[in-house]
Amino acid sequence: MTAEGFDWRPLAVPVYGPALLFGLGHGSIVPVIALSARNLGASVAMAALVVTLIGIGSLLTNIPASLITTRFGERRAIIGASAWCALAMGVCIAAGSLWVFSAGIFMIGMASAVFHLARQTYLTETVPARFRARALSTLGGTMRIGVFAGPFVSAGAIHFLGLAGAYWVGTGALLVSGVVAIGMRDLPHHPGATSRTKTRSQATGNGSQDAGRQGAAGGTAAAGAVGSAASVRSIARTHAGVLRTVGIGVVLVAVVRSSRPVVIPLWAENIGLDPGTAALIYGVSGAIDMLLFYPAGKLMDQKGRPWVAVPCMVIMGLALILVPFTVGTVSLLVAAVLIGFGNGIGSGMIMTLGSDYSPPVGRTKFLGVWRLMADAGSSGGPALLSSVTALATLSAGIWVVGGIGLAGAMLLGYFLPRVHPADDAGPR
Repeated sequence: MTAEGFDWRPLAVPVYGPALLFGLGHGSIVPVIALSARNLGASVAMAALVVTLIGIGSLLTNIPASLITTRFGERRAIIGASAWCALAMGVCIAAGSLWVFSAGIFMIGMASAVFHLARQTYLTETVPARFRARALSTLGGTMRIGVFAGPFVSAGAIHFLGLAGAYWVGTGALLVSGVVAIGMRDLPHHPGATSRTKTRSQATGNGSQDAGRQGAAGGTAAAGAVGSAASVRSIARTHAGVLRTVGIGVVLVAVVRSSRPVVIPLWAENIGLDPGTAALIYGVSGAIDMLLFYPAGKLMDQKGRPWVAVPCMVIMGLALILVPFTVGTVSLLVAAVLIGFGNGIGSGMIMTLGSDYSPPVGRTKFLGVWRLMADAGSSGGPALLSSVTALATLSAGIWVVGGIGLAGAMLLGYFLPRVHPADDAGPR
């Protein structure tokens, strides 16, 4: 398959195949982690904490992941992450205590950080900037398809092998992921590359807003000054402008996104719906989300990032604000579908923005910092919802998260440029 002179076929199996399989492996175990912890003697609260160890492992490994990927290259990092994650699944299967099982779950988070960073860097380097959003949204979409299918694939194995069957399915998927990734071509190095990023003043010509937007682009424009041996700290310092503007917007996006899996089940319970109905509503929301990844990427490539980033957050923010006004299955389903639609049109958005602003030299380290910020938002979303709910009500907690979505829309709408920030992209 070609599009405007770019052939996607070499990427189909070696790049998107491992992403689909990694998502399948992840999705196969997520529904049973808490149950496995309970079987090993964990309390309900402790079981919930064990589930969060995947996110914690990813959060703490983002910066080491950038160093690993820089040292060994994207292809080897993806293969190694798949193997490490398969090993982690084996640890979970063999675990005779809660602590060993928890270590295995934490290892899965570590592998996820390396895998996600390496695949993002690989596509950023391989795909022309005018196709970048489509490439990365498709990457996110294939991962979501795998996560969505995982529980269904593992259900049969659980029937015959018990909860361990889910981890055996995950192990098999991850081993195949590593084998498929062997077919990836190694990327050439880019020593001495410089950034030719356009400034925000070229994008808008508006005096007062130019200053703010140029602040967001400051780090990108200075990429050429960063040497190939630069530390993560120096990369972050050089690109502080974009990290404290667009980067904060990305944190807010992650806060809102990570709250969805908590908001829908909790509010369903609050209005008296049974768990099966709640699961069905969440599944429909997830299906809508999953189907929109390619149109979202195409719109970002053809019209520009703000055309997706702003509507995504506006729709999710307003839909979340509507949730506490729902009173039954139909009304909650409508709100959940709107949330899924908003999240779906933003598929790949965080990765795309990170790739846009990443410098040719030191790109992997910059993306490590970018992912660290996004993961911090993902970890903070449910914690914020829980805190506000404890201090006030569940409705108040949901409204706060919805308000954060609208604030994220305003922030991204202000700071995102009207031109593509990559080297070879033109006005959008």
